[in-house]
Amino acid sequence: MKLIFALYHALLLAPLTGLHAADKPNIVFILADDAGIGDFSAYGCKYGVTPNIDRLAKEGMKLTRAYSGSAVCAPSRMVLMTGQHTGHILRRANQSKVGLLALPAGQTTVARMLQNAGYATGGFGKWGLGNPETTGVAEKQGFDVFFGYYDQKHAHDHYTDYLIRNSVKVPIGQSGKHTWADYAPTRIANETLSFIEQKKDRPFFCYAAWTPPHGDFAIPENPVFGEKPWTEEVRNYAAMVALVDKDVGRVMQKLKDLGIDDKTLVIFSSDNGANPEFIESLGSTGGLRGYKRLLYEGGMRTPFIARWPGKIQPGTTSDVLTSFVDFLPTAADLVGVPAPKGLDGHSIAPTLLGKGQQVPHESLYFEIYEPYFQQAVRMGDWKGYRLGTKAPLELYDLKADPFEKQNIAAAHPDIVRKIEAIMTAEHTPSPHYDAPEQGSAGAPKTKKKKASLPELLNHETSNPRAKR
Repeated sequence: MKLIFALYHALLLAPLTGLHAADKPNIVFILADDAGIGDFSAYGCKYGVTPNIDRLAKEGMKLTRAYSGSAVCAPSRMVLMTGQHTGHILRRANQSKVGLLALPAGQTTVARMLQNAGYATGGFGKWGLGNPETTGVAEKQGFDVFFGYYDQKHAHDHYTDYLIRNSVKVPIGQSGKHTWADYAPTRIANETLSFIEQKKDRPFFCYAAWTPPHGDFAIPENPVFGEKPWTEEVRNYAAMVALVDKDVGRVMQKLKDLGIDDKTLVIFSSDNGANPEFIESLGSTGGLRGYKRLLYEGGMRTPFIARWPGKIQPGTTSDVLTSFVDFLPTAADLVGVPAPKGLDGHSIAPTLLGKGQQVPHESLYFEIYEPYFQQAVRMGDWKGYRLGTKAPLELYDLKADPFEKQNIAAAHPDIVRKIEAIMTAEHTPSPHYDAPEQGSAGAPKTKKKKASLPELLNHETSNPRAKR
């Protein structure tokens, strides 16, 4: 009986495609920057339509309980690359006490794993995990080529006079007229398409970490939203979301033109929730509480759509609990290689392929250090949140209260204890960040008067523009 159980267990955990090399997919992961879940019509966008991303959902699977890696870009991207959550990774905020922290030498990344498995690997857009002359540059972390911005602040400038290819500056002659030819996102999207075409005859991993709608909210022209009664910043943001959708359509058409559509898994997501200035006018967080940099739902619930013709059932929806920690082990499963040890994620390939999730997450853990230290845990329908390693826990039932309006911690002390235990177990102290026991170290202050924590955290009473 023990032998039978062991064999059954091994089959459940074995890579799904290890026996079928021909089924190994190309993988295209398209990552929008700072787009909220409410910016896409597949998730109920109220101000516009994103037809190409909608088509991804209609032809693939839409996940409804998916989370990014963090509520701000750099740690979120590190989670995506490493399969480890923010309680374990090196980079837990954009900055640290010693400045930028780069991926260390020898780090296992999804790109390195796929490169070792024979995949061509290319990244395009914003890297943000190591500037030139550090151990964290993309070409030292498993990418054959990375083109775009290495420095996250540089990525704010869409009319830059240079981009980076494998740590080498590529000059861009600016006309001064802010045309499409001057616009860096156009060049980055074109490079994405070129890579796909060049690698069409071998397995490839394309990480399309495009910058819109992040950074300086600027776009060469805005015919769709130009007349809307919004600020120019809001109009441009909406147009940049539409540009992401257009470029998704270009990628999908390229795959079809090359005859590799049915060999390619395409995933679409965003690195964190939207900035607060787009909540009232556009509903970019889909009504969820919070926004970028906050571990309430609006700061880290993301769109997540996966399409692979012939493998993923069209028009399906899944409520599997997942986050960016699952991408690396999922890719390992689909490619048929063993996932590295010590990951916080696990493969959701069974869900994507309609086989049922044999190993679901019991909980997801998050922490962040800007604008102040926060911890959050998603455990089933429960959500716990606190501002300090020994601070009182806020508890929400997301099934009954998806907008996190009613703190019911006092009524469920048993659930509170379970979530507090998870937070304690999953938080590994870091020498680069301070995690206070109580309060909100580094909380922003208003110029008029000192705001209370509820005012700082609730976008309905306070809507400060976050530093990007």
